[in-house]
Amino acid sequence: MIEKKKIYYLTPGLLAVIIFASNFLSTDVFKAGYQNFSVWFVLSVFAFACGWLINKTLTYNHGGKVVFAVIVASAFISVLLVSMFSEYFGLSALLVENMILYILRNITLGAMAFFGMVVSELIILQKSLAQSKVKPDDGSRELANAHKEAQIIVEDAKLKAEKLLFESQKRADDMLERKNQIERRLKEFIAAERELIKNYESEED
Repeated sequence: MIEKKKIYYLTPGLLAVIIFASNFLSTDVFKAGYQNFSVWFVLSVFAFACGWLINKTLTYNHGGKVVFAVIVASAFISVLLVSMFSEYFGLSALLVENMILYILRNITLGAMAFFGMVVSELIILQKSLAQSKVKPDDGSRELANAHKEAQIIVEDAKLKAEKLLFESQKRADDMLERKNQIERRLKEFIAAERELIKNYESEED
């Protein structure tokens, strides 16, 4: 995981290179024709792709902080570079407007990176929202299945209870029948004994 995270920071590094490279382009974007504008468009697309990858790898919150740090660092380095090599960049005087112009160029490409992050995050949120809409259906199905299983268990328990009650009642009836039989036999035995005693007494008389 640690090696992957270090690799993930290569994308902000590439974004910093793209922003820094924009300083060497001409400032007359629309006056120079389509060729110069196409270069700016390609840089913007690359910045957008970097923002997309940063959101995928470093997440939106941490990646946004990294992109903001890259923009600030690139703008600071651009100001130092332009102030030190003003003649190379064709600036006769270090005016505040020129400094602001180069800073705005860096901010524009950084904003494209933020735009890529936002689009990527919106797509992720949309997918998660779609999955969350599907999950209640799955949950209702699972709830219905659980309800059916509960009904089956309850019906099975009722059948077992009725069977147990029937067997208990049958055993009770059998025991009552045996008791009645014993009582009848005991009465018959007592009656026979009485008859036997009467016969014995009559013979003695």
